[in-house]
Amino acid sequence: MRHPDLPGEGGCRCGAVRFRVTQPPLITMACHCTGCQKMSASAFSTSVAFPADGFEVIKGEPVISGLKQADLPHYFCPDCMSWMFTRPAALDFMVNIRATLFDETGWYAPFVETQTAEKLSWAETGAPHGFERFPGPDDMGPLIEAYAKATAAT
Repeated sequence: MRHPDLPGEGGCRCGAVRFRVTQPPLITMACHCTGCQKMSASAFSTSVAFPADGFEVIKGEPVISGLKQADLPHYFCPDCMSWMFTRPAALDFMVNIRATLFDETGWYAPFVETQTAEKLSWAETGAPHGFERFPGPDDMGPLIEAYAKATAAT
């Protein structure tokens, strides 16, 4: 595992919305919940949590769509409707960006997989940490620390 080159940029499929990150990621994840399966039209969604103060939208205006939950707003491109990022209210220090939207993705590998109770039987990520449901707030600190150690070793 390694960090992306910084600053890093990415965007939606059509290019109407672009973003930039300027700080190293906190953690990488894959989610197997049926909601992510449906929103990503895949077996799981992949994401990278970055510090909120190291993230900015540099082009366009994303819109909240998907489930439109106040505590879990999912942001999409208003033109191509690419699911771009989520700002979990309970974890307001971070922005969870869809990993495949970065211009360069070769650095990405999931460190944690969540909602494994809902995963498709053939879906494997290789993540070293897994949770049947979502990790609790008390789990996030140790997971972020373990990710930092794993990426510092490369």
